[in-house]
Amino acid sequence: MTASPSLDSPRQALKASPDLLRSVFRQHAAGVAVITAQGPAPVGFTATSLNSVAADPPLISFGVGTGSSSWPVLAEAEHIGVHILAEDQQELAATFARSGADRFSPPTRWRTGPEGVPLLDGVLAWLVCRVVARVPAADHRIVLGQVVAGDPAGTGRPLLYHQGRFNALRD
Repeated sequence: MTASPSLDSPRQALKASPDLLRSVFRQHAAGVAVITAQGPAPVGFTATSLNSVAADPPLISFGVGTGSSSWPVLAEAEHIGVHILAEDQQELAATFARSGADRFSPPTRWRTGPEGVPLLDGVLAWLVCRVVARVPAADHRIVLGQVVAGDPAGTGRPLLYHQGRFNALRD
């Protein structure tokens, strides 16, 4: 099999590196979620690595750095919350992405949900999941969660992350 000729001039392949991976994934638009868990105090972080893994049983996955301030609680949590953010929740996404931020103080609105998981108000959708595995992946862990409860009834359009910025869908 032969490759199709390109109309663009050929480019040299770059060697694998952290910068290459970051540059390539800046081209990949991803949905924005916030992951929460309850420990001595609630923790949470913004994630663009959320994936649907299986429908039966319903499983999700996400990546989290072991150097993250949320990791010590997530390493022990039996349940986690997954929140799909709306396009008007850029500030909420930024708050949960900011190192050292008091993420659960006002103006963040939240309540205690099923299994004691912190649930954010006003999101497009949320899930509560039982953690079934934490898979080592370099300086991260891939967390697998089995859905135990949720609500898909929010209104609006999703928040996206692309080219290092939060974005909205365009018509």
